[in-house]
Amino acid sequence: MKKYEVISSEMRQRIKERQYPADQPIPDEITLAKEFQCSRMTMKRGLDILVTEGLLYRKRGHGTFIVKSAFQNSRVNVASNESLGLTNLLKDKVITSNVITFEVKFPNPEVAARLAIDISTPVYDLVRLRLVDGEPYVIEKTFMPASLIPGLNDEVLQGSVYKYITHELGLTIAGSHRKIRACKSEELDQKHLFCKDDDPILEVEQVGYLNNGVPFEYSFSRHRYDKFEVTSVHLNK
Repeated sequence: MKKYEVISSEMRQRIKERQYPADQPIPDEITLAKEFQCSRMTMKRGLDILVTEGLLYRKRGHGTFIVKSAFQNSRVNVASNESLGLTNLLKDKVITSNVITFEVKFPNPEVAARLAIDISTPVYDLVRLRLVDGEPYVIEKTFMPASLIPGLNDEVLQGSVYKYITHELGLTIAGSHRKIRACKSEELDQKHLFCKDDDPILEVEQVGYLNNGVPFEYSFSRHRYDKFEVTSVHLNK
């Protein structure tokens, strides 16, 4: 194994064993580089792996923190450095929402694990149809802890939930971890997205987290295959 791989392996184990407090930054790269007897660049490369895996996130000017949901055995492991939401991604379009279902309930063990909460913690369970210039684009099934995102109501759901979180609640969204997969269309897709029985669906499974590492959202966005694409950029370092 290369040095940076050894570092990432050791740091991964330390995180799983909770050797660092979850509410404070881990030691800085210079301190860790001295401990591991390597260059700062090698240290950064080792930590970059854990950022990509969704175990760590960087907060500019404050350091590198552990994502609290990383303490769970299973996690969404495709990293994204921003969570803009459909409204911000398509600023030149008219985005509207139709609320299909909206209720508060106790989460099942899977949802609770993704949100790093107890199964006795109430969550919003909502399904929305998002339309772009009046045309159905995506069905979003979302779970959010009700105590963390208070005041969510039908009026908020008609617009941008992310805007409500940042502007009205004053919270900072740090990023998300995603899995993207191809699925077969289901009854809900066929009814609201006007998919055919044999049309594929592009599903994005996502855990969104705030800048303190607390997960605020676990969601499944089901996109029409002809209305969504993923662009990935890889930079050699």
